[in-house]
Amino acid sequence: MTDFAYSSLLPLGADTTDYRLVTDEGVDVVSGPGGRKFLTIEPEIFTQLTAEAMHDIAHYLRPAHLAQLTSIIDDPLSSPNDRFVAKDLLHNANIAAGGVLPMCQDTGTAIVMGKRGRHVLTDGDDEANIARGVYEAYTSLNLRYSQLAPLTTWDERNTGTNLPAQIELYAEDPDGHPDAYKFLFMAKGGGSANKSYLYQETKALLNPASFMRFLDEKLRLIGTSACPPYHLAIVIGGTSAEHALKTAKLASAKYLDNLPSAGSMLAHGFRDVELEAEVLELTRNFGIGAQFGGRYFCHDVRVIRLPRHGASCPVAIAVSCSADRQALAKITPSGVWLERLETDPARYLPEVTAEDVSDEVVKIDLNRPMAEIRAELAQHPVKTRLSLSGPLVVARDIAHAKIAERLDAGEPMPQYLRDHAVYYAGPAKTPEGYASGSFGPTTAGRMDAYVEKFQAAGGSYVMLAKGNRSGQVTKACQAYGGFYLGSIGGPAARLAQDCIKKVEVLEYAELGMEAVWKIEVEDFPAFIVVDDKGNDFFAETSKPTLTIGRR
Repeated sequence: MTDFAYSSLLPLGADTTDYRLVTDEGVDVVSGPGGRKFLTIEPEIFTQLTAEAMHDIAHYLRPAHLAQLTSIIDDPLSSPNDRFVAKDLLHNANIAAGGVLPMCQDTGTAIVMGKRGRHVLTDGDDEANIARGVYEAYTSLNLRYSQLAPLTTWDERNTGTNLPAQIELYAEDPDGHPDAYKFLFMAKGGGSANKSYLYQETKALLNPASFMRFLDEKLRLIGTSACPPYHLAIVIGGTSAEHALKTAKLASAKYLDNLPSAGSMLAHGFRDVELEAEVLELTRNFGIGAQFGGRYFCHDVRVIRLPRHGASCPVAIAVSCSADRQALAKITPSGVWLERLETDPARYLPEVTAEDVSDEVVKIDLNRPMAEIRAELAQHPVKTRLSLSGPLVVARDIAHAKIAERLDAGEPMPQYLRDHAVYYAGPAKTPEGYASGSFGPTTAGRMDAYVEKFQAAGGSYVMLAKGNRSGQVTKACQAYGGFYLGSIGGPAARLAQDCIKKVEVLEYAELGMEAVWKIEVEDFPAFIVVDDKGNDFFAETSKPTLTIGRR
């Protein structure tokens, strides 16, 4: 019989986070039984800390993430589109850091994980006090409400507060400190959350050749709709499926970076740094790049190996997108502390030279009849960079569903979809003095089912959004003379400040952000992704380069 030995499943190393002091009020140390010291925390401290954390992660990024964007620009092997996307995301970060426009229009589901030491005393309503902080942040800042309350199995309504939040609190001494309360705050948008995958595999996968073939196939399925470059996390094993998925989410947020680098008979998780480098190089060769071709599909990779039941081999994959929104925090006897994010991202911007801006950009005047716009687009191949100026109609999921119902009822296609290109997007709230709130593109694939019907009815000929699309969209564009233009995913704040000049509601005002809007844009960046000849930029990059063998 083996002697008892214990290790945490995820033994975290030393915390090297750079924190800033939020406040030293609302906390105290009192004496308890046996001479022990207890940390007391007033309820409003949880609310204050949460509200400030949610503000920071909506507007600021970690310095390491910004440095990685700069490295893309500096890498001579980067494609022009890699560098273009990286520069645009740095400009976006600079605007968002002003504290008015959030870095992404999908300001996400609020996720909070807390670890409470055994010598910490509160009023017992920690979760409710944290939820109030989420409420205060989302209702006072220019953030979007995305949470839907189910009223029946089929009917739902926006809560109007972005609540509920996902709040998970654990009773354990963080970093071995009984008088500390530590947190991870995250804002997870739908695009990246939807790119979490679980595969139930077998022992046959656990060899280098099989595993890399598996990844060569599965990682391509992530596509670009979650706004790369990604922080990619892969978890092999797990005591349950849900634990594998949660570990992948934590790894994508760099929360597990200080795990051991090797396994042991204590059966704890560890990071495989060598395999991380191999997987990163695999993604470099996909050709997908930072959204429109190149090397930078991923900034980096985390591979976590966990123990497993002998009959199970879960593999979990998750990403953190270009809106890499998370921050650590802690409450200790010395005060309330929040991770120091970068408030001056301008210092990461490269100097602009003539060489940087000399790549050809085709200017498209959207003030012309649709037939003229389509005729001009037809002169250029896929991957052509565009600069759009003029009117766009904005409509996405709910509006498309309502228009489809009208078509099914025998009504004509609305004139605004006949006359104008349609931008799939949903704006965040508009700050005072701005024409628009953060207004970046929505994942295009959600509207794929409507394209053939709409184009057959004479509308939706030119579409603008982010990410790859299905074969049915390519076929519809070839049949009806349509185009799909890819917008840069991520720089929602820059688009609001620099490109969107006017916003008005056209129809369905009662739907809020899901209404049909008309906007005026100037020098709005885009690429031709699908053309009227049946060409699709993503068609080639979606094919695996390694042979997929039988496992």
